[in-house]
Amino acid sequence: MDVLINVFVALHIIGIASLLGGFLTQMKAMGAGTARFVPAMLHGALTMLITGIALVGLNQADDQAVNNVKIAIKMAILVVILGLVYVKRDEEQVSKGLFGAVGGLTVANIFIATLWT
Repeated sequence: MDVLINVFVALHIIGIASLLGGFLTQMKAMGAGTARFVPAMLHGALTMLITGIALVGLNQADDQAVNNVKIAIKMAILVVILGLVYVKRDEEQVSKGLFGAVGGLTVANIFIATLWT
């Protein structure tokens, strides 16, 4: 079970790397007001959602403690990110505020995951 959990953790990290990497590649464009949500951001958020749900199930099946409040907050943030990216994915450019909000929420999710023990 530990190997399976570690595989899903790795996939979860790949998802966050895709989401954050997509954001970071558009930083210069954000300064110019021409940033857009790239497909990597949508795919990363979807990967995080699927692997996160799987991780909660696997950890509970392995009788490991799961902090349900932390998971609920992380999932709520991810659903907001996913909703924003999905709705605006076809637009040629996104406002600086909206694009910055997605980046800020992504970073907040990373800090919640790593610092909340």
